[in-house]
Amino acid sequence: MTRIAVIQMAAPWSTPAAARAHSVGLLRRAAAAGAQLAVLPELCTISYDFRGRGDVEPHAEPLDGPSVRAWEAVARETGLHVVAGLPERDGETLYNSAVVVGPGGLLGAYRKAHLYAFERGIFAPGAGGFPVWHLPVGRVGVLICYDLRFAEAVRLLLLDGAEVLCVPTTWTDRGKPEPWDARGWCGADYLAAGHAYGNRMWVACADRAGPDGGVRTLGCSAIFAPSGMAAAGPAGPDGDEVLVADCDLGRADAARATPEMDLVADRRPALYARLARARPSRRGRGRAAP
Repeated sequence: MTRIAVIQMAAPWSTPAAARAHSVGLLRRAAAAGAQLAVLPELCTISYDFRGRGDVEPHAEPLDGPSVRAWEAVARETGLHVVAGLPERDGETLYNSAVVVGPGGLLGAYRKAHLYAFERGIFAPGAGGFPVWHLPVGRVGVLICYDLRFAEAVRLLLLDGAEVLCVPTTWTDRGKPEPWDARGWCGADYLAAGHAYGNRMWVACADRAGPDGGVRTLGCSAIFAPSGMAAAGPAGPDGDEVLVADCDLGRADAARATPEMDLVADRRPALYARLARARPSRRGRGRAAP
């Protein structure tokens, strides 16, 4: 059994140093609650209320920068494994990245493959595919926010054996006249629950909450079981929250291949070839918000 935490962070994001210290305090809370794996939000060292490279570039960090070092230190101190989003600088190139850190240090980084709207003018899209980390706590895949809209990415993680999908995210109210339903779920919660059920994996989503400059973020951080049911959350729309759930990661493999079905063997890839063919861009005809 693996205890997973999703860490919801609220404003302010006044400086990266303040946000970093805030994240470390919340990671310690997760560790005190017995978590072995903790997920922080997308770009959690900066405000998401940006529109140009000049808003992000001064705060971007290399993978040996102060934020990763701080997360490495808390991982060594507590035994946690951490998935955390930050603006990564690699030479002159910026990426919307999520690092995977363990007690022994940095284990790797995932660079967001599907960039949303104004992000395209700031970050380069990741081209490294969708890795799965084989950690002592389980087999972990990572996607970031808008990536979750692309079922192909989730299915590739399933094919490579991911038991838990960690999603640092920034869900906002842009383009959503009714951001939450009557029970306090946002649409992305249902999307994540569907991926959990359809791919028989645990899905752990960590969001921001409340106002972030001119942006309203939705909260609703949650952990979904392979049944599609919420194992923790969704969290409220405002305020910091540390949600934990005990996750039997072995359930993922067991549920994928049963006497009734096999999510890998029952696929018919010859019928899906069109998915891999490029299509002309349809931008400009209206886009949904992340």
